[in-house]
Amino acid sequence: MKINENTVLQGKRAALVPYTSAHVPRYHEWMQSEELQRLTASEPLSLEQEYEMQCSWRDDADKCTFIVLDTERWPGQADEDCMVGDVNLFLTDPEDPTLAEIEIMIAEPSYRGRGFGKEATLMMMSYGVRNLGITAFEAKIGQENKASICMFKKLHFKEVAVNSIFQEVTLRLDVSDQERRWLLEQTNHVEERSYIELKLPAEVLET
Repeated sequence: MKINENTVLQGKRAALVPYTSAHVPRYHEWMQSEELQRLTASEPLSLEQEYEMQCSWRDDADKCTFIVLDTERWPGQADEDCMVGDVNLFLTDPEDPTLAEIEIMIAEPSYRGRGFGKEATLMMMSYGVRNLGITAFEAKIGQENKASICMFKKLHFKEVAVNSIFQEVTLRLDVSDQERRWLLEQTNHVEERSYIELKLPAEVLET
């Protein structure tokens, strides 16, 4: 999805930046982890396939992806040195473009349990509501991923289905007026900025 190709969402802990080719080697390194493959129900890809996937995520109208960075370290350091994880929206129902499936991955173990996943998820949800017209979110999470299930429930998601074959739980949040107000209140500290403008000073310093 190209709507966010120059968008940075800067929060207290996490900064969300568009997924570019510069992020692919680090992302590919993460996805060699059997634990992350299991938690994200992903198959390992070659580096070339990962670059192709990055292009797909950038260009496809039904996917919106941000890379999660540590805002204390960025933009003073290169993106790839500050990467924490990623957050995605998938518009999975062609007949209902207001429904989005949301995924969050905090790939760096040292950043888990520190509020990065929660803030990044709230920022992405707020972006989806404000910029993409999303009115309902679903999250599909492996039953063993208790931490992620617990986090989504704290964000007002309700369990709506369990798939025992895939050992997966589906949680859903319908964004009522009250939920929308709550969501915007939770993210009123977030600044939306230009990725190109933020990157330029860092690139000048590097040269």
